[in-house]
Amino acid sequence: LASAVCQLNCHLIYTIYPTMKLSVCIGALAATTVSAFTTSFMPAGLRGVQSGSAMQMALKEGEVPIIIGLAADSGCGKSTFMRRVTSTFGGDVVGPLGGGFGNGGWETNTLVSDLTTVICLDDYHLNDRQGRKVSGLTALNTAEQKFDLMYEHVKALKEGKSVMKPIYNHVNGTLDEPEKIEPTPIIIIEGLHPFHDDRVRELIDFSLYLDISPDVKLNWKIQRDMEERGHSLESIMASIEARKPDFDAFIEPQKKYADYVIEVLPTQLDPEDKKTLRVRGIQKKGVADFNPTYLFDEGSEITWVPSADKLSTPAPGMKLAYIQEQYFGNDVAVLEMDGSFDNIQELVYVESNLGNTNSKFYGEVTQAMLSLADSPGSNNGTGLMQTLAAFAIRELYNKKSAAAKLAATTAAAAA
Repeated sequence: LASAVCQLNCHLIYTIYPTMKLSVCIGALAATTVSAFTTSFMPAGLRGVQSGSAMQMALKEGEVPIIIGLAADSGCGKSTFMRRVTSTFGGDVVGPLGGGFGNGGWETNTLVSDLTTVICLDDYHLNDRQGRKVSGLTALNTAEQKFDLMYEHVKALKEGKSVMKPIYNHVNGTLDEPEKIEPTPIIIIEGLHPFHDDRVRELIDFSLYLDISPDVKLNWKIQRDMEERGHSLESIMASIEARKPDFDAFIEPQKKYADYVIEVLPTQLDPEDKKTLRVRGIQKKGVADFNPTYLFDEGSEITWVPSADKLSTPAPGMKLAYIQEQYFGNDVAVLEMDGSFDNIQELVYVESNLGNTNSKFYGEVTQAMLSLADSPGSNNGTGLMQTLAAFAIRELYNKKSAAAKLAATTAAAAA
């Protein structure tokens, strides 16, 4: 399926009445816009995209790439989050390096655009699928990863150098021929172990962890494997239990290093409800070039039930909160949304009461949510927290770029 690069021409008009009731008119969100982003993350063999070599990816003179780390277990929404991050930066539509298999390229896990490179850390597996059967270890085990090579590559990319990165082929479980990765202004490393190695961790400018609670994981897996694929509950439970020891030992401990944790929990509004989500954005304070998003009043403690006249929500309703906590010994600001909403356009009502969203204009958060309306989580706090995190990354990049430009100008003037 050939994908075309389409332009998002979205105009938002907001009218604020004296009663503070907001009305929103949002137009020109064609279905092809959502399709473009979705197509970007289809399997490589199902799409035709621009080759990475044809994109304007070269670093400007003196520019230092920023490194973003994203840790999460498999099936926790990393691809959807990457779609939100890369679409936030604009530019060419994201696609597979070299065009992907079937389009004159190769089977690859690397996604590129004019500003971003997304590297899947599965490519640093020590053994292929057959080799892990021999070792008896899972891919979650840190003994099955090449951390020395991972560190060397991330360090080289941050220094503006290209690297020859291995490829783990998810289709057949083999280790394929390496591919050349050129540095871009934003490099995202995502996978199971981005924060395990302290050398790699030191190179990361901003770190995120997607924390899906066991109850939500179970509900998602039952819905997918039992309801859609016909698996038995016993087989699903056995699969989860078999994976749990390695997840607990090697993946979950990394969340203590994250600057931003998106925690997905069952709703507290109705104990019988198994589908509605309570999502918490746990934002570490004191991180360079990052100011946590707040609700109404920064540093306060607030619980808020939005007006049903301004935000339509299905049962069991909606509740937001903003609190100050300690998380692994760090001071954090927590923004919470419990419940879902019917109409994304009405999210502007919530957005109008948020501060430090890092948006370029009023309503941009709502517009970004609308542009990926068909993506998972777009009607609840998952999509909102991912969008706010994506905007935080963009602001981080802008601040570091401005500082680097000022340093270069100052050095040139002094020369």
